[in-house]
Order: sequence, then structure tokens, then C-alpha cells
Amino acid sequence: MKKFKFQLETLLRVTKRKKDEAELKFAEASRYLEECRAKLQVLLGELAEVQAEFAEKTSEGKKVRIGIIMNYNRFFNWKREQIEQQQQVIMKAMQDKQQKLKALMQIMTYLKSIEQLKEKRLREYNAAVLFEEQKILDEVGLQLHIRQK
Repeated sequence: MKKFKFQLETLLRVTKRKKDEAELKFAEASRYLEECRAKLQVLLGELAEVQAEFAEKTSEGKKVRIGIIMNYNRFFNWKREQIEQQQQVIMKAMQDKQQKLKALMQIMTYLKSIEQLKEKRLREYNAAVLFEEQKILDEVGLQLHIRQK
């Protein structure tokens, strides 16, 4: 029984460590996803800012040279490309976060089953101890009863 208890305790300890590692990886993936989303918001803000600037320069009655329009157009294309790339990074980060969550859930399910097994073994052990104690008490009671006669 002691050997099995030791093995169960070791398995439980190792699984808890794996759960902690999985939680850490999930937290890192979540933090990275939030950083990616924040970067996307910065890029969108930059684009909106320059679009407003361009709209002001090209408002009615103002003359704008073709070179300036082309520069703005190149900037807009470049910024849109950056935004598209960042959206791809976010999609990959979301997939990674989902994978980390799935791994964490699997480990937690496994850990729960080990803890339930440990509790079951403990109940079985306690029942066996109580049974042995009862046998000893019955034996003592029988011997006392015999001595009284």
C-alpha cells in the first residue's frame, strides 16, 4: 500500500507541476495576444491620423501637388500592409492561445482524476484500518468476556 501511495503522490506532484507549466504558457500566450492587439490599435490609430491629415490637405479649395498625393498613397498602402500582417499575427496568436488552453484543460482533467483516485484509495485505506481496528476490538472484547466467566 505504501508503494502505491508513494507512486500516486509522485504522479500527483508531477502532474501539478505540469499544470503550473501549462498555466504559465497559457498566460504567456494571452499576454502576447493582448500585445499584438495593442500593436494593431496603434497601427490603426496611425492610419486614421494620417488619413485625417490627408483629408485636411485635400479639402475643398486647396491645391495639392501630385507628388504629395502619391506619397500619401504609398504610405496608406504600406500602413494597410502592416495592418494586414498584424491581423495575421493576431490570428496565429489566437490559435496558439487556444492550443495552450486545450492542453491546460487536458492536464487539469487528468489532475482531477488523479486526485479522485487518491481520495478513493484514502477511503479504502481508512476502511481497511477501521476493519482491522474493529477486529482487534472484537478480539479484546471476546477475551474480556471469556475471562469474566
